[in-house]
Amino acid sequence: MGKKLKNSGLIGVGVVAGIAISLQFSAMAQKPVDPPLPLAELRQLADVFGLIKSDYVEPVEDKKLLTEAISGMVASLDPHSAYLDKKAYAELREGSQGKFVGLGIEIGQSEDGYIKIVAPIEDSPAWRAGIKPGDLISRLDNVQVKGMSLDDSIKKMRGEPNSKVSLTILRKGEPEPLTFNMTREEIHQKSVKGKLIEPGYAWLRISQFQEPTVDDMAAKIIELYQQDPNIKGLVLDLRNDPGGVLQGAIGVAAAFLPKDAPIVSTNGQLPDQKQIFYGRPEYYELRAESDALAKLPAALKKVPMVVLVNTGSASASEIVAGALQDYKRADIIGTQTFGKGSVQTIRQLTADTAVKLTTARYYTPNGRSIQAKGITPDLVVDENADGDGLNALRTREADLSKHLSNDREAEGEKSKRDELEEQVRILALEKNRKPLEYGSGEDFQLQQALNHLKGLPVQLAKPATTVVSTDTGLPKDLAKK
Repeated sequence: MGKKLKNSGLIGVGVVAGIAISLQFSAMAQKPVDPPLPLAELRQLADVFGLIKSDYVEPVEDKKLLTEAISGMVASLDPHSAYLDKKAYAELREGSQGKFVGLGIEIGQSEDGYIKIVAPIEDSPAWRAGIKPGDLISRLDNVQVKGMSLDDSIKKMRGEPNSKVSLTILRKGEPEPLTFNMTREEIHQKSVKGKLIEPGYAWLRISQFQEPTVDDMAAKIIELYQQDPNIKGLVLDLRNDPGGVLQGAIGVAAAFLPKDAPIVSTNGQLPDQKQIFYGRPEYYELRAESDALAKLPAALKKVPMVVLVNTGSASASEIVAGALQDYKRADIIGTQTFGKGSVQTIRQLTADTAVKLTTARYYTPNGRSIQAKGITPDLVVDENADGDGLNALRTREADLSKHLSNDREAEGEKSKRDELEEQVRILALEKNRKPLEYGSGEDFQLQQALNHLKGLPVQLAKPATTVVSTDTGLPKDLAKK
């Protein structure tokens, strides 16, 4: 079983774009096809192919038509199934390893249509060049980014090692745009950060679950306990964590739970999708010769804990939060998570192409399905003292067209991002707000988590109120204020 698991990786990526996914690498399924092929429909497909070849205004390559047909067929199933061409497949594999060739910056879309710098990765080309959080990219190689999708801008910043790229930056306080000429190089992302917030209280952040995450987390925890052997409260920060390698999620949860505890289960049509994953080394270690959790201090199993989550917490991070919540090992603080509870299996087609296909749902130890619902915090706390900021406008799984249904519970409510008045209000409030640095003294949710660990009052989010419009007599939901 352990060897079989090590030949696969469940991955969640894409929080910047607002969508999280889970993946499992596998060989082509050997399940027999019971029903006969739909010959009439296949003939119709061939007829359309022939019409395009003979009648379309200009010649079209056979490969393009067939590739697009495959892509459209798979994409029609749900938001997370897709055909992966050579480039997409390579990028997916790079992401699971925590490395890629680029500039080393975390980015997001700004309300002005530019690309906003969330943070440069330490010791990356962007970090050494002086790129700062809050900077706005207006041009890439002198091409305007307004109107460019986030995915397209990422592709333009990625490239071959030692190749050049130019960024035009708009920086608050600078009268003129700044130009940075940088050289792409291989970036190694560190998914684990941690520090002592104050004597006795530690903060551990996991930004994504990658292959090295369990080892990196164990090393950071040992370091924190060396600094303070009497830690009496720990905050596990999973905000904006889009997911990652399943082994990473199992290992992180196992570090805090009883030995061999069930962490997550999956259920689908294929026998290998009906599994229970336990907190044992064979389920979380990618290197057979070591157990990263073996040297962790025994006190870690009982230290009081809070897990911080938000709308950007998805997939593998929801597995961890759900497991710790089911075992009542930690209190969950923050806002409703994304709700990504399905597994996508990678079926390799050629040496460099594959199909990503939804094959199962996953469940918490108590059998809860997270799909299109998410994890509900024990204590709902907004990102800021005056509201949840842009999180209130973010897309969740339940908002996605053709999303897979939750087979066990009622689905989560759809977000209110389409309510124009509320959107304008939030954008105006956030326009001049300083970008939040997780773990800083200005981190409101972290401060509330520390208050909870100390037994102090916690400022909870104000519930939404419903009023009646005097113009129409119809109810109108107003967001938290």
